[in-house]
Amino acid sequence: MRFEPPPLTRHLRVRRDRGHTVLEFHGEIDIAAAAEIVPHLDLATADPDARVVIDLTHITFFDLSGLRLLHRARHRLAGGHLQLVCVHPLTLRVLRITGLTRLLPPSPGRATAAAAGS
Repeated sequence: MRFEPPPLTRHLRVRRDRGHTVLEFHGEIDIAAAAEIVPHLDLATADPDARVVIDLTHITFFDLSGLRLLHRARHRLAGGHLQLVCVHPLTLRVLRITGLTRLLPPSPGRATAAAAGS
């Protein structure tokens, strides 16, 4: 049995995987969820050389607040490494329409994202 740390909020779980900090977003990522996530996101991205994976696999809704979180992480890790995991067609569409896929290309899975950053 594998130990999983308890969620930090109902919208976020953080764990380490292959030298990366993985931020798993869960449920509806709206303005209320973003307010809960920001302190943890800032902690994970405090070191500009950090290796971070943001996993959107478990989200059910994603609005402008979620886009702001991704932009914030990208800005804070200008010298580090940030990977995005996303497979949901509607979320991918939002990322494409806003141009974020050019700045932060999504991977189809955590293993792919971690391998790309190695």
